[in-house]
Amino acid sequence: MTLQQPALSQSHWFFMGVRGLFSLPALILMVSFVGFSAFALESGVSREQAMFMTAIVWALPAKLILIGMMSSGANLLACFAAVCLSSIRMMPMVASLVPEMRGRRTPTWLLLFLSHFVAITAWVYAMGNLKTVPREGRVAFFAGFSLTLVAINTMLVGLCYGLVSAFPPLVAATLFFLTPIYFVVSIWATAQHSVVKVAFVIGIVSGPLLALLAPGFDILIAGLGGGTLAYLVDRHFIRARKPKRVDT
Repeated sequence: MTLQQPALSQSHWFFMGVRGLFSLPALILMVSFVGFSAFALESGVSREQAMFMTAIVWALPAKLILIGMMSSGANLLACFAAVCLSSIRMMPMVASLVPEMRGRRTPTWLLLFLSHFVAITAWVYAMGNLKTVPREGRVAFFAGFSLTLVAINTMLVGLCYGLVSAFPPLVAATLFFLTPIYFVVSIWATAQHSVVKVAFVIGIVSGPLLALLAPGFDILIAGLGGGTLAYLVDRHFIRARKPKRVDT
């Protein structure tokens, strides 16, 4: 007769998520927020404002867009619209991650709250590790990782705000661009469907060209046009060549 092992507590899985702070994605993001501190300082954003952005806006590209528009003198409505549009890219991540976390007794309000903390780093880490966590512990695991990561980065921005002024500009720029480099590598590595990789290649090629040909509309054209083109290429050229399954 075998004894059934007792289920691990929610606090156990929460602190297992906290351990993710020592993972490569989290460490790279922390270093990038040091670069964000330098960007905020040079843009005239106060320490308190930079910390508030880190805790509330969270996604690093959205903060850059917000600060850039503030620096250009854009009105509040334009800043609001730009940040909202930049954050729409998180919707597919939330849609794919929430079903992986949801349990039979998971309250909807908790999933809605945690969806605020879904950004590329949290999504990549969660999608790569949730399969090793029992479903009843996944919400606690993600909460431990994402909440702690936001808190640490918020404090890091506050601590480094006055220190980065002593960094050489090249060092600050290098720290800042570690995040987009990591994003590029991680998106390619975690792509599970061919259409994602096709869209990635089209975006890499068309982005710089459209920045020269249609500045101001380059991201919109590359996103909508490139995504549509990737879907058509994948459907009519890649998937059409794959052998179809025949049920016997």
